[in-house]
Order: sequence, then structure tokens, then C-alpha cells
Amino acid sequence: MSRYLRPHTLSEAMAALQAEPDLRVIAGGTDVYPSLGAASPRARLLDITGLADLRGIQAGPQGLRIGALASWTDVQRADLAPGYAALQQAGREVGSVQIQNAGTVAGNLVNASPAADGTVALMALDAMVEVAGPEGDRRVPLADFVTGVRRVALAPGELVTALHLPPAPGRSAFLKLGARKYLVISIAMVAAHVECGADGAITRASVAVGSCSPVARRLPALEAALVGARVGELPAVVRAEMIEGLAPISDVRAGADYRADAVPVLIRRALAAAMEG
Repeated sequence: MSRYLRPHTLSEAMAALQAEPDLRVIAGGTDVYPSLGAASPRARLLDITGLADLRGIQAGPQGLRIGALASWTDVQRADLAPGYAALQQAGREVGSVQIQNAGTVAGNLVNASPAADGTVALMALDAMVEVAGPEGDRRVPLADFVTGVRRVALAPGELVTALHLPPAPGRSAFLKLGARKYLVISIAMVAAHVECGADGAITRASVAVGSCSPVARRLPALEAALVGARVGELPAVVRAEMIEGLAPISDVRAGADYRADAVPVLIRRALAAAMEG
């Protein structure tokens, strides 16, 4: 039997989830509805678009808070520091403009697709996931939140309420490789965030890769090796042997070897774009 609930407070939403843990949460719906297919008329849905507290994007000394109902268009239009540019650039690659208007950043993350554009940018920016549940609120590092393909660390009765990003000095960039420029699932994608000294050398770097493993991956060995590098030295530093933990597959979009060869090139280009602004 179908069921549709649209609460107006977070407490009402949490009570509904605790009473009926099998409710599917709807925000933008751009991932949920296609996944339901022929089961849509019988779906049991919890529409959270009436929760005003989950809207908005706030920037402050502690960093950035992105409410669970903030859309990709909201992120693109926000006045953000250059350090968050990777997230805005990723937002431009999420489906069409219509999808960006409706789809939420948090929903893109919770969908837990290996090819989710937002996850890579959020991971490079050290995002934390705010979760509300029957035991209270908690924050989970993004790397621990997405646990596998279509799997996240949400217990029954829990709901993502916001994403938190720490201050992001420096600059960041996002690059996506696909069969065409827009409206495409990625072959591989990279987000990089760098801080540089007065001499142009990297003092801190974070690099995340998506579509090349079941979940997006940070590359800590490469990040450490990048410290002290300048733009002209990137080809010597970003080498295949420095890129560990990926498991690219062959599918209709590309072969595993092609993905593996493309990743170092994308990383070098993303780092250079961030360093050169």
C-alpha cells in the first residue's frame, strides 16, 4: 500500500521514520523516483521538503554548512571562497539544469553511486555528514559515511540533516572525464584542493578520485608527495605508482586500463587548475 507523508518539523519527520523505518526519504527525488520504477504507485515516501531548518547554505569562521535541502543550483549561486570551487564545479556536471534545480547535494551523497559527482568534491574538502536519529545528532566523516555501492552508514530511523565543510583556504578544482561534455556518467573524475606558499609551492594538498572504485578514494601517499611541488613539477610527482587504492572496472563507458591511465592526467590537470586559479 502506498503512503506519503510531508512533515513540517524535524521532530515530526524523526517520529515518522522511527515508526516506519521503511519510508523512502524524498528531497529532490531525482535519484529516488527513477530507482522506484514500476513500484512508484506503491511507494512509501517521507517528503522532507517542508522542513525549513534543512534549507540554506551558511558560511562562517567554522566553515560551510550545507543544509540537506540545498540544491546544486543553490551551491552554484552561493558566494563561496575559491577553496570551495570544486564543489561548485561538480554541481555544474550533475545532470541537466533541471536536475540541478531540484537535486540536493546531500541526496547525491546518500544515493552512494560510485559515479556521484558531489562525493568526490566533498571528500577532497574533508566534509562531515550531520545525522539526526533516535539517539541524538552525530557527525560522520564522509569517508566513513559512504561504505559501498548504494550503501551508507545510516541506521534505521536516521536522517541526514546537513553537510559541514571546514574552512578551505587556497583553491580547489574538479574535473570529470566522460564520453561527452554534459549529461553523462563519468569515466573518471578528480577533485583537488591545494594551499600554496608565497613561492608557489604546495604546502597542503588533498586529492580524491571517483568512478574508479566502489567508493570515492583519497590518495594520502600522493598528497604527502605533493608538498613542496610547484606547477611545473607536477608531471614528475603525479605518477601512476603514487596512486593507490583504486579498483577501476571495465564497463560500457570505458575499460579499466583506460581509467587507470586517465587518472594521473586528470589529477595533474586538476592540481594545475587549482594552483593557477
